Amino acid sequence: MSLKPVTIIGVGKCLPDRIITNDELSQIVETNDEWISSRTGFKQRRVISGSESVSSLAIGAAKDALEFAGMTGEDVDLIVCASSTPDYMFPSTACEVQAAIGSKAPAFNVIAACSGLVYGISIANSFISAGTYKRVLVIGAEAHSRYIDWQDRNTCVLFGDGAGAILMSESDGENDVLSVELAADGKKALELTLPSGKTSCPLVELEQKDESDYIWMNGKEIYKFAVVTVPKTIKSAIEKAGLEIEDLTYLVPHHANMRIISAVQDRLKLKDEQIIVSLENYANTSTASTPIALSEAMEAGKLKRGDVIALCGFGGGLTWGTAIIRWNAEDKRKTDGLESLKK
Repeated sequence: MSLKPVTIIGVGKCLPDRIITNDELSQIVETNDEWISSRTGFKQRRVISGSESVSSLAIGAAKDALEFAGMTGEDVDLIVCASSTPDYMFPSTACEVQAAIGSKAPAFNVIAACSGLVYGISIANSFISAGTYKRVLVIGAEAHSRYIDWQDRNTCVLFGDGAGAILMSESDGENDVLSVELAADGKKALELTLPSGKTSCPLVELEQKDESDYIWMNGKEIYKFAVVTVPKTIKSAIEKAGLEIEDLTYLVPHHANMRIISAVQDRLKLKDEQIIVSLENYANTSTASTPIALSEAMEAGKLKRGDVIALCGFGGGLTWGTAIIRWNAEDKRKTDGLESLKK
C-alpha cells in the first residue's frame, strides 16, 4: 500500500487577555527587566484569568486554524491535543474541543511536555499517510501559570499561557511533511517535573506526603541537554528528509529561552532571519510556542509557498523531536473575508 501525501492547510493561535510584564514581576520577586530579558529574551507573558482556561484557549486556536483553512469542525476526522496542564485529567481537552467546534471526530490528549506539538504532528502524519484519517487537527495548549511558584524568580519569569493549532490534511499534490523524528530519555526525567500532588491511595495511607504542586527544573542540566541534543535532532531530521542544512528556510524552535535558541542557531550556522520566534511577548508557552510563532510569521507575510521549515520541540521527559515541513498553506480568510476569532 502506497502512503498518502500529507500537507498543512491551517494554523492558528489563541492567547489570554492578561499581560504580565517583567516590571510587574519585579514588584513580586527580586528581579528586574534587564535580568530577565538578558537571560531569556522574554519581556512579558500572557496568563489566564476570569473565565479563560486551557480548553477555551485550545478551542480558540482550533477555530482560528479551521478558519485559516476554510474548514469547519465537520471536516475534521481526528483531534489530538498536546497539553501538560489540562483543566481535567478527564475528559480530555481534545474532547472539549470536539464538542465546541461541532465535530464528531475521535479525540484524545498526548503528554510530551514541550515536545508535545511535534509528537502530535507525528501521530497525525502517520494516520493520514496510512489513509486512516484525511484531516487531523493538532493542538498545543498550556496554562503553566497555575503551577508556578511566583516567589521563585528562577521559574516564575519563564512561562506563559497560550494555545496554537495546526490542521493537517491528505494532500492533492506532493508530500509536504518531509520527515519527523522523535526521541526521549527517561533516565533524565526528574530534571524537569510537575508533580500531580497525589502520592498514595488515602484509604491505604492517610498521612499524605507533602509534595510541591509547582514546576521544578534543573536549569543547568536542561540547558546542557538542549544545546547538544537539539542541533543533532534537527540535523538528523533534515538528513532523513534527503536535504541539507542549506535547504532550510526557517527554524521554528520551542521557546525555552533565547540563550538556548541562540546556542542552537550558532551550532547550525543559521542566520538571524532564519529563526522564527515570538518569545519576547509570550515567554515559554510549551507545546503552543511553535504554532503560535508559525501563525504570527504567516500573518506577517514571512512564509512563502515552498519554504522548508523545521519545527523543533524539547522538554520534560526528557523528550525532543523535529518535523521538517514544506510550507504550502493558503490563508482562506484573506479570500473569503472570514474574521479570525483569535485574540
